[in-house]
Amino acid sequence: MFFELFRDFIADLRAHRTRATLTLIAITWGTIAVVLLLSFGEGLGTQMLKGMMNAGNRIMIMYGGETGLVYQGLPKGRRIRLVEEDVDLISKTVMGIGMISPQYRNYVTLTYGKFSISTECEGVNPCFEEMRRMYPSGGGRFLNVVDVDRQRRVLVLGTVIAKDIFKDEDPIGKGIQLDGVPYTVVGLIQKKVQTAMNNGPDTRRAIIPYTTFRTSYGNKNVNSIVLQPIDPTRQEAVKSSLYEVLGRKYRFDPKDERALGIWDFIEAEKISQKIGLGVSIFLFSIGFLTLVIAGVGVANVMYVVVKERTKEIGIKLAVGARRSYILAQFIFESLLLSLSGGAIGILFCYAVVSVVWMIPAEEGAMQFVGRPVLSLSLVLITVGILTAIGLAAGVFPARKAASVDPVESLRYE
Repeated sequence: MFFELFRDFIADLRAHRTRATLTLIAITWGTIAVVLLLSFGEGLGTQMLKGMMNAGNRIMIMYGGETGLVYQGLPKGRRIRLVEEDVDLISKTVMGIGMISPQYRNYVTLTYGKFSISTECEGVNPCFEEMRRMYPSGGGRFLNVVDVDRQRRVLVLGTVIAKDIFKDEDPIGKGIQLDGVPYTVVGLIQKKVQTAMNNGPDTRRAIIPYTTFRTSYGNKNVNSIVLQPIDPTRQEAVKSSLYEVLGRKYRFDPKDERALGIWDFIEAEKISQKIGLGVSIFLFSIGFLTLVIAGVGVANVMYVVVKERTKEIGIKLAVGARRSYILAQFIFESLLLSLSGGAIGILFCYAVVSVVWMIPAEEGAMQFVGRPVLSLSLVLITVGILTAIGLAAGVFPARKAASVDPVESLRYE
């Protein structure tokens, strides 16, 4: 039966090539719209999330604020200034902290030979590498425990500022002046996409051990404390504990949100995922409507086919063809038209995605837009939609064809 249906389908295509071609083009274009829009939408969402996490890998940046509530007879408006000892206090008393680091910041002048440049410098500990995704490029390293313990004058640079200073020279192991004090460059931060930042991108940053920073500049207060919860889903519990612990030390109401400022990258990640989902739904809606319009075209074509072949259908019924066969014939033709156009569209999309993936990810707009993702789930969803459209476009014309009266159809002109 399948071969008979397929033979009838091929015969109809040959008899109405122009009509069949236009229908295939409509389905193909609708498929391309759905698949490419969703592929680029998923790529954009992934890149946005990656860029945000490259600035903070599910971390919280906490800094002192100003009390907004009267507490235990103390007035509001008191400044809360965090100190290095708060890091040890939080580590010992707040449950669920995975990594934590003090963060000192200051603008410094870097000098190499006769060239000088100003940039942001941070004093941190080794776990800052993982929390801020400051992974070193080949041949170099990030700060280690020995650097911190011995207060070494070692320096990690962002790739862009290193290029500005050293030009084509290899910076690793080179000596450089930081505010007139000699330091050794031990690593370069890998180039990365960063869609969130604090006082500039990491590519233009200098990193030194926090103990060295404190000794060099005599800071009594840290600019902020960076921490990463073990379980990102418990960030609200961690926040609550931070307010309670520091509230007892600095004597402010644990419910006073102005006393501490917390930049929550975990919450930002959730927001980014919701935005990505919203973009995907919007793009899917546009592509799906395009595909539905193409499906309406298939249905119209099938109605025309039924009308043109009324006499042929009557003859088949008159010589003993079952109505189920007539029904299957038109549904089969509709499905095959939809799936054939869909297959052409998916192959075209695969070619486009493959070409885009040949473009370096860090060049031009690609570093912000991201590469399209043609996943198996997306292909299966598209095939399912095409099947549903093919069935919907074929079943009503097929029912009309199967209900033809053989006697009346033989008189049809």
